[in-house]
Amino acid sequence: MTSNTPGQDVTDFSELNRRRFFATGASGLGTLALASLMNEEGALAGGVPSQLAHLAPNAKRCIYLFMEGGPSQMDLFDQKPKLNELDGQPMPESILKEIKFAFIQKESARLMGSPRTFRQYGECGMELSDLLPHLSTCVDDIAMVRSMHGEQFNHLPGQLMMLSGSALQGWPTLGSWLNYGLGSESQNLPSYVVLATLGRGLPGGASSWSSGFLPSQYSGTLFRNQGSPVLNLENPPGMSRDVQARSLQAINELNNLRLDKVGNPEITSRIKAYELAFRMQQTAPELLDISGETKATLDEYGVTREDAADKSGFQSSYARNCLLARRMIERGVRFVTLFLSTWDHHSYLDSGLKRYTKISDQPVAALLKDLKRRGLLDETLVVWGGEFGRTPLGENRVNFKTVTGRDHHPYSFSMWLAGGGVKGGQVIGETDEIGWGVAKDPVHVHDMHATILHLFGLDHKKLTYRFQGRDFRITDTAGNVVNKLLSAAATT
Repeated sequence: MTSNTPGQDVTDFSELNRRRFFATGASGLGTLALASLMNEEGALAGGVPSQLAHLAPNAKRCIYLFMEGGPSQMDLFDQKPKLNELDGQPMPESILKEIKFAFIQKESARLMGSPRTFRQYGECGMELSDLLPHLSTCVDDIAMVRSMHGEQFNHLPGQLMMLSGSALQGWPTLGSWLNYGLGSESQNLPSYVVLATLGRGLPGGASSWSSGFLPSQYSGTLFRNQGSPVLNLENPPGMSRDVQARSLQAINELNNLRLDKVGNPEITSRIKAYELAFRMQQTAPELLDISGETKATLDEYGVTREDAADKSGFQSSYARNCLLARRMIERGVRFVTLFLSTWDHHSYLDSGLKRYTKISDQPVAALLKDLKRRGLLDETLVVWGGEFGRTPLGENRVNFKTVTGRDHHPYSFSMWLAGGGVKGGQVIGETDEIGWGVAKDPVHVHDMHATILHLFGLDHKKLTYRFQGRDFRITDTAGNVVNKLLSAAATT
């Protein structure tokens, strides 16, 4: 995009002038037809791959399994026998002196071991907790990163950092950057879709899938779990598709007149949104109708699971979302984020982890296997992780009668990736013997973003957008590609 050119003001973009030409010369439904034609030719796909693609991509689509709240790494992915040996002991004051916690009282904090058992799985011998029996069958396709780290120890800034590269609201999220850089593969569905299975919800709300200072056409679209997938997508009673088409023609003509007068690119985004919504009325219902899936597939994901002890419906909801993610990437959606809230276990950690792994372990493993079976995993990057991990210290918050959970911990935590050019069957990085800090191969949040962009054929230092006189990027002024994560094909 010409908006990448340093020193150029947004109102001078040649891209905008080109769109103004098409807007004034082909308004209304003519714009729909023209946009459809141009999309097929790649000219109005929402990005400019010829300018922004920097190397051959391995990944074409991404499914980001975001575990809101901060899953406990030493109870799931990173076994710490020494922590169990030291259970109940204090940490050295020299370590805790400069550390900030969300809730822990430093003076009386004690180390807390894990009751979980770990085994080695797969040909690679990766160690996983007994809470992950389904994922354990997929480890040879997974790259586990045990040395993630960041600086944000509260949920909102931590989630924003992990999703957008900044702890501040108003920055574009990863899905927005990818769609800005590469454009859309689908004419009839949003290129960036969000599915949520929420407990308390997300602290950042729509900021978690916002396009920030990028044009709003790159924002994520939240699909609902029940009823119409997007609010106001259905026609009201008595309005035919023909009447709606003529209404859209009139709206677009007015928007194009305004665009020609003021040159605001957000008007272009508005026109695109109206046109996409018109097309989605035909495609979205089919996408969300899973009645055509086989019983074996539904059972594999766990869509048909029933648990009398769980009245929330989270099990079937999350399983269905994982299946929908596969259906979306099959239909050209580039980026799908699945939120599962909340892993924020300040207390009752053991029972909480049992619940959330029961909700997610089966459908996540089914998703990996289904993608692989259909030949989609090689071009689909799957990312699993939260905003941070949990402390090796038990949480002794004021007014807590017993210590049964862990506090927020950004200084070392775990994530995993699969597919899309990732070298599976390996563990990257190590933490110290109690899981407090990174001991080997540290991977910062910026490094993870740089690596994900690399897998999509994008150089994180070159994928920029000029805003308020500065060229911004998702990695800000840092970030390095983690070459150990890449398959042989992805390193070339």
